[in-house]
Amino acid sequence: MPESSSLIMLQFLAWVADRPRSYAQTMEAWRSTCPRLSVWEDAIIGGLVRIENDTDRAVTLTSRGRIMLEQQQCRVS
Repeated sequence: MPESSSLIMLQFLAWVADRPRSYAQTMEAWRSTCPRLSVWEDAIIGGLVRIENDTDRAVTLTSRGRIMLEQQQCRVS
């Protein structure tokens, strides 16, 4: 992940972790037409989030995404 996108990625992961999110909510909140702001796509490609196969198509952190978020929170504390 490029250094310039790490803060936005951490914000995205924290947003997903904050409460249950559906695919529709995530797309509405994080969709971008800017090719430099592809945090949603980067998180999926990087294995940081997954889309569940339930009726809401819940978006959840993977263990890798959870670890990345926890490591950053430890650095800040």
